[in-house]
Amino acid sequence: MNKAIRGRALTGTALALAVSTALSACGEEGSSTAGTKSDTTATAAPAATVKDPVVATFDGGLYILHGESLKLAKTIDLPGFSRVNPAGDKDHVVVSTDSGFRVLDATVQTLTDIEYKGAKPGHVVRHAGKTVLFTDGTGEVNVFDPTDLSGGEKPQGRTYTSAEPHHGVAIELADGRLVSTLGTEEKRTGALVLDKNNREIARNEDCPGVHGEAAAKNEAIGIGCEDGILIYKDGEFTKIDAPDDYGRIGNQAGSDASPVLLGDYKTDPEAELERPTRISLIDTDKKKLRLVDLGASYSFRSLGRGPHGEALVLGTDGALRVIDPNTGKVEKKIPVVGQWQEPLDWQQARPTLFVRGHVAYVSEPGKKALHAIDLETGKKITSVTLPNSTNELSGVVAGH
Repeated sequence: MNKAIRGRALTGTALALAVSTALSACGEEGSSTAGTKSDTTATAAPAATVKDPVVATFDGGLYILHGESLKLAKTIDLPGFSRVNPAGDKDHVVVSTDSGFRVLDATVQTLTDIEYKGAKPGHVVRHAGKTVLFTDGTGEVNVFDPTDLSGGEKPQGRTYTSAEPHHGVAIELADGRLVSTLGTEEKRTGALVLDKNNREIARNEDCPGVHGEAAAKNEAIGIGCEDGILIYKDGEFTKIDAPDDYGRIGNQAGSDASPVLLGDYKTDPEAELERPTRISLIDTDKKKLRLVDLGASYSFRSLGRGPHGEALVLGTDGALRVIDPNTGKVEKKIPVVGQWQEPLDWQQARPTLFVRGHVAYVSEPGKKALHAIDLETGKKITSVTLPNSTNELSGVVAGH
């Protein structure tokens, strides 16, 4: 397995969910469905078009599931460790493999010939109608319109290569500006901004250990640091310091419906694996950071945003917390899975959250289960049992 393969799982919507960018999740340290409220065993269905497919990885392949019933539509064999992220349209999912990014047509359940080759494929970001791929091993950034994937050929899009390969991330704004991280394989320091012709127009190197991104309301871009978070908004960088000397915000989730970003928060630089209980809420308007103790730990695959901008965190106590991003108040705790603990190896399976519209999909690897939860009512829509324990969880997400 290539332990350098990384990417973002993200949250988004198949309807009018106002989430502008995928959750930039990485383990460096680390339409509403209506189904029945009963547990069923997933069974293979005849090969046919799958509506609103959900895709889950397992050791050696991919499961493609019907979005409403969660019944298993097809199993695709794929050796090695893979990651999955929405491509940004109604049909496709980006699969990170040992050799690069591959494009899966999930509705017809087949891996296409579209591939972005390169060592250590990393973050996949969707924003303002564009999808951006960052290949860590080469520093190459590829930007494309996901609607062009339907033609079956590799989309013609923008490319940019970082000065040095590094574990990075990039996002293109609505006007064509590209925000991309700065760093080397040994050290990451900040971010720069390029105009639509790839000319540098701004940079900030006050962001040690830069990792992950998310977009908030009014196109405020957050980039995580080991001592806070860097915000790029209205053409300017602003650093929001953490209250601790080491206060790492490495994974974030944003929503077009809220100026507040949701982030993780870690304070022990020496930990083999820190299991934090606090999350960060970053107000990009007021340039303030709030910490909220959840009373339970979580992992980098636990963060998401709801259709109204609510912050979502799946805790190790098995409950999905619905949090008001403006006040930090936990408004609802929805029991979903059994108690769990984050494994030391980031590639090992753990319960994972994927949000689409008003539905939260949550995996439970210990029981080989997958659940769909109605975020409005807090009730389970359906659950299925799969042949193998799943790891990453994603699906198609049209719109940004």
